Amino acid sequence: MGNMMDTVAQRNILLLRYQRRFVKMDSISATTTMDYDNYEEGSTSLTTEMLDTICDKSSVRAFRRYYEPPLYWLIVILGGLGNLLVVWIYLHFRNRLKTMTDVYLLNLAVADLLFLGTLPFWAADAVNGWTFGHGMCKVVSAVYKINFFSCMLLLTCISVDRYIVIVQATKAQNSKKLRLLYSRVVCVGVWALAILLAVPEFLFAHVKIDYEGNSFCTMVYSGDQNNRIKILVLSLQICMGFCLPFLVMFFCYYVIMRTLLQAKNFEKHKALRVILGVVAVFVLSQLPYNSVLVMEAVQAANTTLTDCNKVRAFDITSQVLKSLAYLHSCLNPIIYVFIGVRFRKDLVKVLQACTCSQGKQSKVPGGPKKSSVMSDTETTRALSL
Repeated sequence: MGNMMDTVAQRNILLLRYQRRFVKMDSISATTTMDYDNYEEGSTSLTTEMLDTICDKSSVRAFRRYYEPPLYWLIVILGGLGNLLVVWIYLHFRNRLKTMTDVYLLNLAVADLLFLGTLPFWAADAVNGWTFGHGMCKVVSAVYKINFFSCMLLLTCISVDRYIVIVQATKAQNSKKLRLLYSRVVCVGVWALAILLAVPEFLFAHVKIDYEGNSFCTMVYSGDQNNRIKILVLSLQICMGFCLPFLVMFFCYYVIMRTLLQAKNFEKHKALRVILGVVAVFVLSQLPYNSVLVMEAVQAANTTLTDCNKVRAFDITSQVLKSLAYLHSCLNPIIYVFIGVRFRKDLVKVLQACTCSQGKQSKVPGGPKKSSVMSDTETTRALSL
């Protein structure tokens, strides 16, 4: 009972501080107070937006200024090189797109590249604030979310395809051409669903100015007094961006592992290492940040975190774990492509073609018979994604 009374007292103190700062902020800028137009004096509910206004976040912004830009640029460089190489290999071997996973991997590389293209904007935002305008804030936020969701959904599609190829090998081989057609339809559906899931970014992404005059691009839920919209948006991201992909991947790879353990004359150890690596990297990169999103949704539903020091620590932790999740874009080419034996051979041959004479270049496999395109059977034997 005592702890509950202390929490209520803290909320009342913070609400009083908010009312005082709200009056002071009115003279700074019309944009500054755009989030609080619907605030009713005497309200007893404390929203997360109010906490952002009450608590001094200068230390959080200083951390972002020194932490995010170098890390984001490193992710852009490494992820860009890896994914551009993937696209280049697929375009060089024109007849390479012969399996569903090939189509998914090409779309995954494109989605990763578009996702990485948004990171320089966030790096600049961390250093100088948002200087690209209100429209670009919406566009960059939406493009980021579109490619985030498309990446997660494509990873889910890859796990389903590997399940079909390995667990239902005979059926998969008989319906190879039909499945290839389905894969292109599925990719269109994935991009359409990702665009739909990014609609909140188009609606709620705004350039926000704090009481110190710092501008930054963020989600602003105007008039959302009880944080219902924010909770819905966060829940949608957690479910579609982690829970659904994780559950599907876990089921598919669990059945695949059980099938491989029962198989004879199969390179079990290598295949099992690949599976464990795929699942482990996905969980280790995505689970921590999604745990923070769950805590953020709980905080929005019931503002129990009212100490400004804890709020600042939570924000810094969120930034660190979010950057860890971004690293997945660098690791996708390594995990889902370069572990493939056939893909590595194609890469070596392309690199050899670049260093050889014109006469030797003509010997580089390019025709249907000589190309080392992965077939479903070959992919199954070594689990070369």
